[in-house]
Amino acid sequence: MTGEELHQLLLTKWGHSYDVQLRRTQGKVFLQVMWKYLEQASFPLSEAEYLAHLDMIASYVSAWGGTAQVQGFIEQTRDRPRLGKAVNIPIDLGERASEWMLGEF
Repeated sequence: MTGEELHQLLLTKWGHSYDVQLRRTQGKVFLQVMWKYLEQASFPLSEAEYLAHLDMIASYVSAWGGTAQVQGFIEQTRDRPRLGKAVNIPIDLGERASEWMLGEF
């Protein structure tokens, strides 16, 4: 998955360029689709910075083998990001989870 593919998924599903973050909690990793989006005047990143951020996030998701999980979840969910409530997408790291849990992203 590339950052552009992730961006297209977000636009197709929700119509906005939502911010995404990786979060590790209780031994699990989640891709969070946040409620802020690029088209807002108050969004803190420029378009170039946003796309570079998506590239970085997408590279992690791809390295973890989570592309199909993320795509499937986004396509099937009825949730949508709203103020104070992110959409949390679990990423199953499989047997190699301990390798990825040691470092920071």
